[in-house]
Amino acid sequence: MTTYTSDERRHTAETAASMTDVRYEIDRIDRLLVEIIAERQSFMDAAARIKGDRNIVHDRARIEDVVAKVKAECPKHGLSPAIAEPVWRTMIDRCIAYEFASYDALRLPAKVKS
Repeated sequence: MTTYTSDERRHTAETAASMTDVRYEIDRIDRLLVEIIAERQSFMDAAARIKGDRNIVHDRARIEDVVAKVKAECPKHGLSPAIAEPVWRTMIDRCIAYEFASYDALRLPAKVKS
């Protein structure tokens, strides 16, 4: 199980009093996002291993399902859907490209991999 690391949170958006405070928190959050996105990426490797057909790597219905779920979470957390949707669509697009590469790498003959 992944345990995320983080520097200590020093401020909230309401208590930050300087740009130094804001930048510290943004940098702290960005480091956490890298950890979380890396974990998400690891599941692209799992999907590439599990899926038996390259044609199902790109699944339009699943993409729309993921985006709909993300948008449904936005109001609960105060995240603008205008930020969330394009971020997730870009991430999904890049994850699909990664999964295609992972899928192909797993299935190349051993002699070609060398």
